Amino acid sequence: MTSANHRTTKRNPVGFDRREAAIERFSVATGIRSLVVGVVDTPPTDEFAEVTVKAIEAGTDDLVRLTPANTIVACSTPEVSKLYERLGYEVIDVEPEGTARPWDVLLMIAAGNDQWKELAHPATVDVFERYALDAHVARCVNDPVVGDDGGLTTTRDYKTYADAFETAADRKWLQIKDFVRPGRILDIGCATGATLQLVDRDPRFHESDLIGVEVARHLYAECVHKKEQGLFSNPNVYFYQRNMLGSSVFPKRSIDTTLTLALTHEIWSYANGSRPETVQRFADALYAHTAPNGVWINSDVCGPDEPDYPVVLQLDDSDGINPNEVSSLEVLDDPAAYVGKLSTRARFFQFAHDFRRNAKVPFEYTVDGDGIVIRLADAMDFLTRKDYVDNWLSETHEQFCGLSFAGWSAVAERAGFIIDPSSKAWRNDWVIDNRIAPVASITTRDGTPIDWPVTHQLLIARR
Repeated sequence: MTSANHRTTKRNPVGFDRREAAIERFSVATGIRSLVVGVVDTPPTDEFAEVTVKAIEAGTDDLVRLTPANTIVACSTPEVSKLYERLGYEVIDVEPEGTARPWDVLLMIAAGNDQWKELAHPATVDVFERYALDAHVARCVNDPVVGDDGGLTTTRDYKTYADAFETAADRKWLQIKDFVRPGRILDIGCATGATLQLVDRDPRFHESDLIGVEVARHLYAECVHKKEQGLFSNPNVYFYQRNMLGSSVFPKRSIDTTLTLALTHEIWSYANGSRPETVQRFADALYAHTAPNGVWINSDVCGPDEPDYPVVLQLDDSDGINPNEVSSLEVLDDPAAYVGKLSTRARFFQFAHDFRRNAKVPFEYTVDGDGIVIRLADAMDFLTRKDYVDNWLSETHEQFCGLSFAGWSAVAERAGFIIDPSSKAWRNDWVIDNRIAPVASITTRDGTPIDWPVTHQLLIARR
């Protein structure tokens, strides 16, 4: 069973255990003896057939050795069939013309068309009905945010992303720990579970339920791995792979603390359709599951207080190369290396090109001599992201400055929350002093210097 380590991806939304159960029931019902071996997903390779054969040997402790003499391969993908034929195996086609393919059946399930049950074996139908897998498939396939492989984008380097969350966890925990209420503590977008590890170590919460929700398959897998390795002392630690925008996950008034750390800007950025409506729907869902006296703690980036204020942006052009034209990064073998060689000014024009296309925002500006006339929010979107070269194509999908702190506060208030006086917008002076100010400046049109605006928010919203 290939892609055995997949679950909630659009192409393989059903987990290995449920798929294995259906096969075993089919085996018993038909009297066809079977062996089920899980083969984890691998990057695309011309050795796929060899990898699968070896995985079957390893998965059966070498009791099963497949050879062209004892094996016929049933395959529906011509490219994969050729790989087995190259090893000498006879291959038969299992999806003749006019036959509904598994993907066709999957789409029928996702569309709520019960006629799929007429095409599937009763063993599969039974497992789907017992575990409500039809609803699970519909949620995964119809998810407007998550890609085919269970991530937000196909260009994100999840190792870099995970390392960044691990590094920042201590700093974020110091900022939010005094506002966390014991009980059921939920971390949405928990990444690698690093924050929940810090909650776990705090004696105040040793009797609390710690719940992590992560949409990206790669990060969710790391959370599960940590739990399996015994890195949590609290036995009541649970992880879900779920998109919180897809449906209600927790009962009403059941969560005492909800944490969203570096998450809400992603919800804004990856919204399908209206961004204001999507973030409001998210906040409404949080309010619904928050218990009386519970709290939503949102720590994230935000836009400046006056996002539309026009400024003149001056950028260093001596700290890298300055091509005459922007590049189509998708065709490059190493986009990060290319972007890393650009000067700050050249990187701005590359960002404008990629940001407009990926984030689907206007990002308007005019060049006036050495200066660039631009909205303050757009200037900060570039300046706060210009150094993220490792995940450039992924980061240019995201808009950090879509809403100001006042805008995010209004979203919480419309949902019914009361904003705690401790809430604030703040500026990351380390980033300003070390990353931005050395290569950039902002002024008014008449050349008057402007103070750098706020970059982050801490929103404490209580029910």
